[in-house]
Amino acid sequence: MIETATNTVIDTVIVGTGPIMAAITPDGSRAYVTNYFSGSVSVIALATNTIIGTVTVGTSPYGIAVTPNGNFVYVSNSGSNSVSVIRTSDNTLVGSPITVGATPYGLGITPDGIRVYVANYASNNLSVIQTSNNTVIGSPIATGTGPFGVAFRPDNAFAYVPNYGSGTVSVINVATGAATTVTVGNQPYMVGVRPDGQFAYAVNAGTSNVRVFSTANNAVATTITVGSSPHDVAFSPGGKFAYVTSLAGNTVSVISTASNTVKGTITVPTPWGVAVRAGP
Repeated sequence: MIETATNTVIDTVIVGTGPIMAAITPDGSRAYVTNYFSGSVSVIALATNTIIGTVTVGTSPYGIAVTPNGNFVYVSNSGSNSVSVIRTSDNTLVGSPITVGATPYGLGITPDGIRVYVANYASNNLSVIQTSNNTVIGSPIATGTGPFGVAFRPDNAFAYVPNYGSGTVSVINVATGAATTVTVGNQPYMVGVRPDGQFAYAVNAGTSNVRVFSTANNAVATTITVGSSPHDVAFSPGGKFAYVTSLAGNTVSVISTASNTVKGTITVPTPWGVAVRAGP
């Protein structure tokens, strides 16, 4: 747990084995953490930083996202090619796991909460789930090689998918499914869209940098050097700062989005995913 006002570590919470990614409810009250080797999701009460529940999901859970209304959590099970749905009111599973493509890693929920896009790493495509009935709709959307994550522009117009094996980001029109690509760097793991929607930040593990490109024309604006093997990025609620985890560097880089320069570095052990609390 890092306090963003001072960029210092203020607490540590013991979860399951192999924690990978985290998601925070819109009201800032809880964090949900996927435990890759435990096959579970830990639920943390952020007022006290204590575990209040553990939910058993599928094999090797990886990606996780909370619906905009805070009612449900979607979890990609990379080892069982499925997505589990958790009801936040009682932290129980909703129905059976949803079958998707091969090796689903990251996933993202559209800003309107209507659909979930699941990045199927080994299938080189996206599965689209309709949240109203938790069924896969339409044909898979083709991506580059090894899609790893999904992020959306706040206006719901485009999805951004980093392709680990292609060194690109697929930019997908949500309304039509049409796609184009942006070359970003070697082994992009994750991508995040700044809260104002103007720029996307692609995290390149193979080149230890972040490639920033405009969402208006997909033109690369700048490249920011961070720690070794960066894996994930999250923004402060107002978008003033971006936080990038560096797995091999044991750090979190704090980037000023106004200047796109690193303003601080926080030491943490082998960080993978990161999420920023927007509540009090």
